[in-house]
Amino acid sequence: MLGDKIRKKRSEKNLSLKELAEKISLTASFLSQIERDLAEPSISSLRKIANALEVPIFFFLIDDQKSSPVVRRSERKTLKLPKSHLIYELLTPDVNRAMELFIARIEPNTNVGEEGSTHPGEECNLVMQGTMEIRIGEETYTLEEGDSIYYFASLPHSIRNAGDEEMVFLSAITPPRF
Repeated sequence: MLGDKIRKKRSEKNLSLKELAEKISLTASFLSQIERDLAEPSISSLRKIANALEVPIFFFLIDDQKSSPVVRRSERKTLKLPKSHLIYELLTPDVNRAMELFIARIEPNTNVGEEGSTHPGEECNLVMQGTMEIRIGEETYTLEEGDSIYYFASLPHSIRNAGDEEMVFLSAITPPRF
């Protein structure tokens, strides 16, 4: 369960509920409810918890089963963020790796992520279908099917599906973000 994973990771980090709550600007009582599976965190709250506990967000969302080095198409772990136009399909066996590889699908004419998001590391995206408009710092690039872009994720960046069809892209991120 999600709550058990959060509690276990918090304990490993020797953090009290109050200490973790202060780090992420949530209340200790709300965190307690999450850990007891009485409340579900929003994806932004879960991202804050994951960042504070120094794990990718997928750490809390995947099964703890032993993983094979092979990820079958039918067995990909997927994540659809609430109120989002984006679906992620994890291509690596788990998130305990130095690199994260996923396919993202974005609905037509929509933006994804926070405007100008930043995080440590590097990213490389390959557009497999559709048209990607990506803003990195002050520059905006338009990529078509088969185009790729590499950038430092510490620069503010945001992605937009600039087309009338679903956009699909392959993304490699290091270190893992989810």
